[in-house]
Amino acid sequence: MPERLVFATNNLHKIAEVAAKLGGSIGLNTLEDIGCTDDIIENGSTFSENASIKSHYVFEKYGLNCFGDDSGLEVEALNNEPGVFSARYAGKHGDHSANIDKVLNNLKNAENRRARFVTVISLIWNGTEYFFQGTVSGHIRHERSGNGGFGYDPIFEPDGFNRTFAEMSIGDKNKLSHRAQAVERLAAFLQQNASAKA
Repeated sequence: MPERLVFATNNLHKIAEVAAKLGGSIGLNTLEDIGCTDDIIENGSTFSENASIKSHYVFEKYGLNCFGDDSGLEVEALNNEPGVFSARYAGKHGDHSANIDKVLNNLKNAENRRARFVTVISLIWNGTEYFFQGTVSGHIRHERSGNGGFGYDPIFEPDGFNRTFAEMSIGDKNKLSHRAQAVERLAAFLQQNASAKA
């Protein structure tokens, strides 16, 4: 019987991605699986704080091992904005087109277009909190390119490539993305600790 671990999300795409990397060594549950319908308020000022809010909420209320994640885009010339406000940078949560427009408009006179995507995962495992981070650096294009991905993918070109994330296949993006890096580090920790306990 694999250990039970809660991922503080109901995003099935995220769940599938993590489950694939765990390879069945850990039983993964969503918030819905444990009957949690609460709206967990992410009011932290950093990715780490927001990820920690999610994992602590579940652990303290349900007593289950849990992890939460937070991610976003940081643009050097914008003092690392949009940062934790990436999903609602233009005001409305999840309005990707408006968020992109705001970034491009704020950068219209900027020579420095360096940026990076960041993901932080907070894991509470047997009462102890661990953090796993992934980052990918690149720059912001002057205009959109590509129809894949989501969020800021059409304007973000990672270092070493002449394609935006939105021009890459899902497989290629997942080989180098910030989320993939963080998940791989989480998976390595869980597989080591699950096998050590077995």
